[in-house]
Amino acid sequence: MACGALARELKAVIDANALGHLELQYLPAGLHNTPALIPGAVDEWLAAAQGRYAEMYVGYGDCGTGGRLDAVLERYGAHRLPGAHCYEFFTGLDAFAQLHDAEPTTFYLTDFLVRQFDRLVWRGLGLDRWPQLRDDYFGNYTRVVYLSQFPTGRLVAEAQQAADRLGLRFEHRPVGTGVVEPLLLSIGRTPDRVH
Repeated sequence: MACGALARELKAVIDANALGHLELQYLPAGLHNTPALIPGAVDEWLAAAQGRYAEMYVGYGDCGTGGRLDAVLERYGAHRLPGAHCYEFFTGLDAFAQLHDAEPTTFYLTDFLVRQFDRLVWRGLGLDRWPQLRDDYFGNYTRVVYLSQFPTGRLVAEAQQAADRLGLRFEHRPVGTGVVEPLLLSIGRTPDRVH
């Protein structure tokens, strides 16, 4: 089970590596804006799935739950992706730490967040109705870094436009899928193991 924000990336890795025997289900990507609801939604899914699978993996980082997601996973013996959020597991834990330590005033985008910038960031934070809030939300940021998984010219241009709308410097760093692919390869190695 995974966050819907990872659907394209997970499908691409599964298709590229012939891991079609893995069973994937997704929770709504909109939970990104309400991290307090993530542990309850995952708990509900894991409770319903209990006994159906030999092992269960959860495609989330901590995602702002303050450890509450890990407490849920521990009760079910489920595992999640390493890291606090998708920026870490796409970039790699050490590489992200270095990137963030170099400039902690960075706002990050992934392919998903570039595609959903208007819905989740611009309208989601009310900037379409109250543009003056931009400085309240982003006044302490200095740059936008687009950590791309499968970049296209259109996505890079949209990420640049998002940075421009926020009044921030733009950088693009192609990082791919980070730990996602090796993890899926390790859990999907044998077709008799369906997760």
